[in-house]
Amino acid sequence: MLLQGLDLYRVVVQERMAHARESVWIATANVKAMLIETSPKRFRPVVELFSELTKRGVEVRVLHAELPSRPFRAAFDAQALLAKRMTLKICPRVHFKCVLVDGAWLYLGSANLTGAGLGAKGADNRNFELGTVTEDFDTIDQVTALYERVWEGRACRTCKLHRQCPDPIGEGPSRRGSDVVLGRSRRLSRA
Repeated sequence: MLLQGLDLYRVVVQERMAHARESVWIATANVKAMLIETSPKRFRPVVELFSELTKRGVEVRVLHAELPSRPFRAAFDAQALLAKRMTLKICPRVHFKCVLVDGAWLYLGSANLTGAGLGAKGADNRNFELGTVTEDFDTIDQVTALYERVWEGRACRTCKLHRQCPDPIGEGPSRRGSDVVLGRSRRLSRA
């Protein structure tokens, strides 16, 4: 299904991320202090949702390219236990955008984890974004494999920018071959 505009926020954030049971993995180039709606005309920082998810035992990961904005970091720091429960990793080469929920549902598109991307901004304040959502095994497998390769630092082995990286995730360049692992997608249980 193709989504755009406010439907990105409604489906990806409100319907899927907020109701995750096991995991939410996000890849984004930018991380900003995105707001989400709690009731009509009432909003809160997305980090409060992340805090609620982690308290329920949901694994929350954010793979991002740049240092999160100061307002995001301030909201994150205000959630005392969140730093122990949620993991953020930086890789300057990350430019793909995805939200993988419970290893079985995937948003893949152009929107970053920002108010104008996946946030609750109004129609006239949003970026022009497109994305698809799917439960297709092959697509989820390929995105999961890329995500894990970067997350675990395996991409660092062949990265030509490793020496310039501000905080390398893994070991430096080597001559090893591909280490992509497929076959991890599964059906989303409807409980």
